[in-house]
Amino acid sequence: MADSKNVFISHVHADDHGLQKLKDLLAPKGIDIRDSSIHTGKFNNASDPNYIKTQILAPAINWAGVFICYVSPQTKDSDWVNWEIEYAEKQGKRIVGVWAHGENECDLPTALEEYADAVVGWNGDAIIDAINGKDGWEKPDGNPCESVSLKRHHCS
Repeated sequence: MADSKNVFISHVHADDHGLQKLKDLLAPKGIDIRDSSIHTGKFNNASDPNYIKTQILAPAINWAGVFICYVSPQTKDSDWVNWEIEYAEKQGKRIVGVWAHGENECDLPTALEEYADAVVGWNGDAIIDAINGKDGWEKPDGNPCESVSLKRHHCS
């Protein structure tokens, strides 16, 4: 039986096609991704940004045990993706960046650079390890990233 994981996959709508690819990558490894994110198949007609954040996105992120950011060149400039990451961090969610399938490295969203617990390449085992708590930063090809200076946050 597959292990079910409640996740929110932050992404831009141009990358909707990648969400099913991610789920399909993890399914043979025993992980059933139950995704609460908003995508083409689960769209809404809301237009008020405050309503979308408080009534649609926040409850979906709260429901999820793990927050995944699907990283493509378009995610860096998305105010929505950055807001979702910041909200997930405030809720104490585990934040995992997953490089889009075939991605050759691009700039990360600012909030992901600041708050990610892990960023991994398109490798099912690495993604599962990151979801389950293994920290680390990888390039899209799975090789480790160079060390970076991280901003430290004080506990409240």
